[in-house]
Amino acid sequence: MARKQVVVVGLGRFGSNVARTLYQRGHDVLAIDVEEELVQEAMGYVTYSVRGDATNETVLRELGVASFDAAVVAIGENIQSSIMGTVLLKSIGIPYIVARARNQLHGQTLERVGADHIVFPEQETGIRTARSLFNPDVLEYMDLGAEYGVSKIKALNAFHGLTLKEAGMAGSRDKYGVSVLAVRRGKEVIILPSEEERLQSDDQLIIVGSDELIDRLHETKEE
Repeated sequence: MARKQVVVVGLGRFGSNVARTLYQRGHDVLAIDVEEELVQEAMGYVTYSVRGDATNETVLRELGVASFDAAVVAIGENIQSSIMGTVLLKSIGIPYIVARARNQLHGQTLERVGADHIVFPEQETGIRTARSLFNPDVLEYMDLGAEYGVSKIKALNAFHGLTLKEAGMAGSRDKYGVSVLAVRRGKEVIILPSEEERLQSDDQLIIVGSDELIDRLHETKEE
């Protein structure tokens, strides 16, 4: 996957996990927090770590975040700051914003002010958020070790009507090098499907493979 620039606002447990995982995956990560101690700790696992107020438009512009590909607003306790930060990041031109919400009302408000995706930390870990940030087809992710995991993904439009073999997903020697463990089709679950299983528009695939190979599936959609 191409290297991206991401700003992560808020370096609590959730934000630090997002920032660390994105950096480990090869992205440029700018981490911002008002707490000096958290900023110092982040220096070891991000590209840049800055103490600053992300609710200050001047600060954001001076840091050059207007040219970034995405932002993660991971502020936990201060709802007002999370909303204001989201508004400012959207207004200066960040194309894709993920925002952490404490509850449904907070999440609805963040959506209305410009957040593209809402995360509820009790339901989704920071690592999972980072893994799926630039691959929205990944619905769920389970880590199996360094750069390797099990993912649940939506069947790409390009694969509808194709067999698993025709789609290049029938084994490690095929195009994508991932293994399909199951296909979920409505209420039906097909375990260890045959390579001749034909994919349908509402299918969800449970696949295992390296993060790099799973990313290639998303890049196929972008081609």
